[in-house]
Amino acid sequence: MCIRDRFPALERLLEDGSDEALFGLCRRFAVTSMKLVEDEQEKSWVVDGLVSKGAQALPALRRFIKSAEALSFPLRVLERIADKAVALQVVDEVLAGEQPGYVRHPERRIDLLRWLSEWPAATSAEVASRLAPYLADFDENVRFVAVEGLGHHDVAEISAALLSAMVRPDEESGRIRRRLLEVLADKQVAVGEHQAAIAALLTGPLTAFSIEGGMVKRNDRPGYDQ
Repeated sequence: MCIRDRFPALERLLEDGSDEALFGLCRRFAVTSMKLVEDEQEKSWVVDGLVSKGAQALPALRRFIKSAEALSFPLRVLERIADKAVALQVVDEVLAGEQPGYVRHPERRIDLLRWLSEWPAATSAEVASRLAPYLADFDENVRFVAVEGLGHHDVAEISAALLSAMVRPDEESGRIRRRLLEVLADKQVAVGEHQAAIAALLTGPLTAFSIEGGMVKRNDRPGYDQ
């Protein structure tokens, strides 16, 4: 079905405005068209349409979010129609069903963690407490997004979690450890009691970093940025 055929159906759902109709509108987020530009435009139209309904769209949106495989577009709606308290309730509902560990499709938690880390309404404390558990997730991409997300927030709220992740015995990803070191260096985190354990990890490509004055430093020398 081409975009010209779908739009009238979407418009009818929006005009109807019932919970079932708005849920049907949300289901457009679950379909990906082969024509990516049209797909993005259509989903953006659905976002704006749901936002135009305000709080009326919340029940349908929350119902859809509970089982959606991808959350990027639904979260765009959520942040525009829900107040902070309600948005955090929805976040916590999703996280309750996405406990760190193995999952076949990690896209849901990746979308949520990325959105949460960039959501301007949330405090660093609110973000850090929710992202930190995912530093030990089974999926490497989830762990990476958690590190990246924490790196946007206040050092006082993220230091302990990042240091624990850095010395976590089960962490085998050089990519994750390198990103952790970059964030620790950029945020000027004092390594404290973890200094010896972190120093022992600075081998191979990670010799691009060192510990000086109780903090991780980047070695600004040729050949280390690799």
